[in-house]
Amino acid sequence: MSSEKGKRSRSSDKGKASQSPEPADPPTLRVAEIVSALSQALDFGSGSPPWHSVRTCILGMRLAAELRLGTEQQNHLYYALLLKDAGWTVNPAGENRRDIFAIRCERGGTLARLMRLPEQTAQSIACISERWNGQGNAQGLARDQIPIASRIILAAQTLDMFAITFGPEPAMRVLVENTGLWFDPTVVKAARSLEKRGRLWKGLEEPKLLAQAVSLEPHPTVVSDSDATLDAICQAFATIVDAKSPFTFYHSNGVANAAVAIARKLGLDNSRVLFVRHAALLHDIGKMAIPNEILQKSTELTRAEWQTVHAHPAHTYRILNSIRGFGELSEVAASHHERLNGTGYYRGLTADQLSIEARILIVADVFDALMAKRPYREGMAREVVLQLIRSKTPEQFDPDCVAALESSGIGGDQSYIDLHTVQAQLGAAAGRRR
Repeated sequence: MSSEKGKRSRSSDKGKASQSPEPADPPTLRVAEIVSALSQALDFGSGSPPWHSVRTCILGMRLAAELRLGTEQQNHLYYALLLKDAGWTVNPAGENRRDIFAIRCERGGTLARLMRLPEQTAQSIACISERWNGQGNAQGLARDQIPIASRIILAAQTLDMFAITFGPEPAMRVLVENTGLWFDPTVVKAARSLEKRGRLWKGLEEPKLLAQAVSLEPHPTVVSDSDATLDAICQAFATIVDAKSPFTFYHSNGVANAAVAIARKLGLDNSRVLFVRHAALLHDIGKMAIPNEILQKSTELTRAEWQTVHAHPAHTYRILNSIRGFGELSEVAASHHERLNGTGYYRGLTADQLSIEARILIVADVFDALMAKRPYREGMAREVVLQLIRSKTPEQFDPDCVAALESSGIGGDQSYIDLHTVQAQLGAAAGRRR
């Protein structure tokens, strides 16, 4: 995002908005790096070991090269490997294992489409629970009915999970023993060939896994901070996070809509409004590390459970800060539970450490959270919420941001608003100002 070389814009002592200058050359961002880094959240959500999706991507791309897949096929496979667990945050009702797997796989494919990825990528994700013998848990496809990318993903993720738990040799035995049952014999043959030549597991214990995965993208793709693809990725991951609980199903959209309304009222430049929108959409990415039983608990949390909850902004920061160009965004997104008087978490930042963008996000987050229904209470009316926020202003909340929220007239709007609509609104507002 537009980071001004990583420096945060700060407000004055009175909380006035500071205008951030437009960069002369807007930075470009690697889509592969964004998705690879955000896949850490998918590992949290699926209960997988850290960097499982990235290691699976590396293994899968090695298998694809060994099988001599075409560049276009490899490109579809690449993002399917990283996003294979995109549908696993949802907890569908029902006891039928096949139905649950089918819903999760189909949801994963839907989220890939939301990110504007090719249909082949979406289909590959939707079929990852199929088995070579037709005894899978989704559509019951068999053999060549299953996309080759899905067959590679199944082998790669199995190799990684068993290697992490038991070691490389037992992992390979699982593939060999289930050849023709779960796994495509051709894919298993490719894995054995790579292993014999010492190329299958090479470098998977190194700390620079993210860089390895990014380097394997067949068609390097870059976007700017105002690009529709970047916005779509942020929207998709917001959807993934919010799906963890029915009580937060549209929370990130609600925070983004409120944040945009506040930023517009404060007169921030259009680029900064979009920056705030993206920070809002991704602010809870670290919540993927919180178990569902804690998020949905209707009784008082224990001290240990509160510690788990309070750690989620730190996870947000770590995930987003691993993306080059997201330095400022990681700071702002991770600050959504801070308060101007230093009583917030996770760092206890104070007013002079919080930029206007962070202050906007703080107000937008608490506004949407109070208006929405939670396991332990009903949603509150807008005027009640505003009264509560005013009662803690200026001690905790920026007065200018609170005033902008109130005058914007926005309620608990958690609807999906696409980038084109936001940009049209910003353009219309700019025209009125001229």
